[in-house]
Amino acid sequence: MAKPKRRYVCAACGGVSNRWQGQCADCSEWNTLSEEAPQTVFSAKHDLSSGGRPILFTPLDKPGESLKRRATGIAEFDRALGGGLVPGSAVLMGGDPGIGKSTLLLQVSANIAQSGAMAVYISGEEAAGQVRLRAERLGLSQAPIQLAAATSVRDILTTLRMMDPPAFVVIDSIQTMHSDQIEGAPGTVSQVRGCAFELIRYAKESGTTLILVGHVTKDGSIAGPRVLEHMVDVVMSFEGERSHQYRILRSLKNRFGPVDEIGVFAMEGDGLTEVSNPSMLFLSGRDEPMAGSAVFPAMEGTRPVLVEIQALIVRLQSGATPRRAVVGWDSGRMAMLLAVLEARCGLSFSSAEVYLNVAGGYRLSDPAADLAVAAALVSALGDKPLPSDATWFGEVSLAGEIRAVAHGSIRQRESAKLGFTRAFGPANGPAAEKGVRFTPLGMLPNLVDRILSDA
Repeated sequence: MAKPKRRYVCAACGGVSNRWQGQCADCSEWNTLSEEAPQTVFSAKHDLSSGGRPILFTPLDKPGESLKRRATGIAEFDRALGGGLVPGSAVLMGGDPGIGKSTLLLQVSANIAQSGAMAVYISGEEAAGQVRLRAERLGLSQAPIQLAAATSVRDILTTLRMMDPPAFVVIDSIQTMHSDQIEGAPGTVSQVRGCAFELIRYAKESGTTLILVGHVTKDGSIAGPRVLEHMVDVVMSFEGERSHQYRILRSLKNRFGPVDEIGVFAMEGDGLTEVSNPSMLFLSGRDEPMAGSAVFPAMEGTRPVLVEIQALIVRLQSGATPRRAVVGWDSGRMAMLLAVLEARCGLSFSSAEVYLNVAGGYRLSDPAADLAVAAALVSALGDKPLPSDATWFGEVSLAGEIRAVAHGSIRQRESAKLGFTRAFGPANGPAAEKGVRFTPLGMLPNLVDRILSDA
């Protein structure tokens, strides 16, 4: 006999509890648990006597129809996707409020519509007139985009099935969608999951490329159930500081291309513009050599990007508690690096405040940045500028070893393109590329001796 099962789901993280409580046990958020519709638990197996629809198997080795990607006309957007839009795919794009998600997708929709394909933009947060005002500001008022303001998934799917399948559909945003077949208010876990499932099923059946805009939580993750990220084919994050000009579109999951690929944009008065050479953007303003500045060739997917790492050391009077401030890098990793410099190299940071910044608001997660950060810290401590034509890359171990990292040759080639003729890296790293003089460093004390001994 079927028994109803009550459960409460957290709207912030999707955690499930058998009883209501004020604080979620998984993410520690308050007042986010809401009751889902009771589920029925069956102890018997599926009854197949009423029949079922047989599914069709296709041999893997049998050649089938290849899916041709569609270019959007925005090279940085296509790059982050892995080469363009795949028909029938579902893409989830998240980002902070006001970062430019709607602006970017409106520009993409306009490019597709102007190329002769049908593009549909459905907004659940703004009226059609408000979207039209943004289009006028971006100079896209003449683009033949099919625009609508709706939140009912039943109405949206009914309308889409009455017309020829469009090439591109934007749902802005999935947290505002509502299905009358599911209990709960828009934005709850059950509504987000159910609405996304219906829209993704339509995209798979019709061959339409679907873009779902997602809200984010305080820690930057996409709001709603975690299963939403598993349901889609591509998960993208639109990142950047609103006080800075640049924006980065990062691929976090991609079933059709490389992960961690990025596209770089700059926010201008008339919308987002592409940045074909992001290294020049993050290295601007380096006129004269200054102590505490090191250039690091970071890897974002298959793309090398040169960024500037800045360090500042301030000596304190005795008795004061020193501060440690990090912007754009992991603070725990900097604490580890300071400990290695003190224990293995004999340097003292205990009586000094340490400030570290990645220029341009860029955020680093590449472990190869260890050597560049160490070089910037030692340079700032000794007040000795680093060579202006040098880049630094390598991972530092707790023993003070400088270990090899991936894509050393690509990092050197990108450095040479921008006029950096010297590179410092691990001793067992790649061979020197054309136009670059590579200097191997085996241990961290070798780095300290080289910097502090240079006049």
